[in-house]
Amino acid sequence: MERAWLISLIPLAIGTAFLGFGAYGLRRAQVLGRVGVTARARIVRHEVRRGEDGARFRHPVAAWTTRDGTECAYASRFGRGTVGGGFGVGAQVTVRYDPKAPHRFVIEGWDSTAVDRLFLVLGLVLTVGTVAVVLARLLTL
Repeated sequence: MERAWLISLIPLAIGTAFLGFGAYGLRRAQVLGRVGVTARARIVRHEVRRGEDGARFRHPVAAWTTRDGTECAYASRFGRGTVGGGFGVGAQVTVRYDPKAPHRFVIEGWDSTAVDRLFLVLGLVLTVGTVAVVLARLLTL
């Protein structure tokens, strides 16, 4: 197999990974929209995680009580470099969670499907583009 064929696998693999990440996030949001229940929560702290480049991302940790009385405190899956006043420690927020798995939740106003949509679009572009180029090369051999 020529080197060019192997190199074409790189954008295909990246595109497939992006596509999977975006589809997973949008599916998760769809399920929460359908079966999720809302609760009042309070931001109790921020988990600080470092990116590969050393940047710090703050993930708010929301604490709430489920309808069956279970106490929950989970960090948002999305982090940001800065936290606005509405999501500082002690802020009252609304969460939407899956009653069967409360660790699956979103903080309304913080979590967004924009990142998932971006990954889905980039994944589609890379995957479809790479497949089109490979097919065009195969047809012109």
